[in-house]
Amino acid sequence: MQDFTRAAVGFARVLRGAGIGVPTDRVAWFAKSLGILGVESRESVYICAKATLISRPEDFAVLNICFDLWWLLHRADSFEMAADELKVAIEVDSADDEPLPDSEELWEEFQPDLTMRLKFSGAEVLASKDFAKCTVAELEEAAKAMDRIALVVPRRHTTRMVSSRSRKGPIDIRKTAKEAISHHGEPVRVRHRNHGERPRRIVLLCDISGSMDPYARAMIRFLHSAVIGGIRVEAFTFSTSLTRITRELDWKDPDVALSRAGQAVKDWSGGTRIGEALLEFNERFGIRGMARGAVVVIMSDGWDRGEPELVSREMARLRRVAQRIIWVNPLKHTPGYAPLARGMSAALPYVSDFVEGHSLRSLVQLAEVIAK
Repeated sequence: MQDFTRAAVGFARVLRGAGIGVPTDRVAWFAKSLGILGVESRESVYICAKATLISRPEDFAVLNICFDLWWLLHRADSFEMAADELKVAIEVDSADDEPLPDSEELWEEFQPDLTMRLKFSGAEVLASKDFAKCTVAELEEAAKAMDRIALVVPRRHTTRMVSSRSRKGPIDIRKTAKEAISHHGEPVRVRHRNHGERPRRIVLLCDISGSMDPYARAMIRFLHSAVIGGIRVEAFTFSTSLTRITRELDWKDPDVALSRAGQAVKDWSGGTRIGEALLEFNERFGIRGMARGAVVVIMSDGWDRGEPELVSREMARLRRVAQRIIWVNPLKHTPGYAPLARGMSAALPYVSDFVEGHSLRSLVQLAEVIAK
């Protein structure tokens, strides 16, 4: 079996230069698969790269272009040439509808230093960019995009029975008799009664401790978009203490809302005491009714200075009354990440959904998880 490690490492560097994170173990799988299937067929090499190096569907478009360039580079020479010298730089293009050039055009424009500039729309690049790596201007653009993320609130059945057009359930005698009057006393249509529906409450708890600094501002902006969206949302922040900021965020102007929230919160960038914050929420709000049947979303990296036993106990209490608990961790997308932080590992057994929260695209996915 031939060794294609150098070629695999070279292509991995191309992908990393284009913004796709490729762990080392995936590069080893790619090299091993090339050794088994060979490199004579372009299709087999592409399938190997797609299956081993890419973990997110949204990266397929970048993979296709990078692979075209890389394959063209090897078509005239042996496959073992220095592929790691190929550099790919992303150049943002404001025209979203401008088509990407095909592979032949890219090959004709190849420079002697083997540097190729690919054009992507600014919106597409920003959608997957980590909030911690965004500039102030990019965070402002991301904040505007958050206003277009519509939270679809799941609904629940109530104990109250209401008239329904369904043919199931007990007969609504009053409604049926009332309609029969207009048909000379004949019950032409029999009405039934079923349980009514009402939207579930969504409770958002955002960690604003020092370890969450790179993501806290973006998370608070997401809370603002949710609060002014016209749905049943409650917003809280926590660090060393818990602060309810629903009223402060209930302003259309985001600058005013964030300013009011900043004045209300006294523990920005402080230490993290997840257990104490959950205890305060359960005692003052959650157990008393706010969390009953609600979807509770906790946004935190899981780093905690308190006792993990307290986190575990309060998460268990919250789980007994909430319909679902969703934990949003901005570090989850990091290659090789494992939930080993004390607070995170203590809370995870009681979490219904464990999702990412580092980019716009991950927040869109969070909205889909909330709505399911």
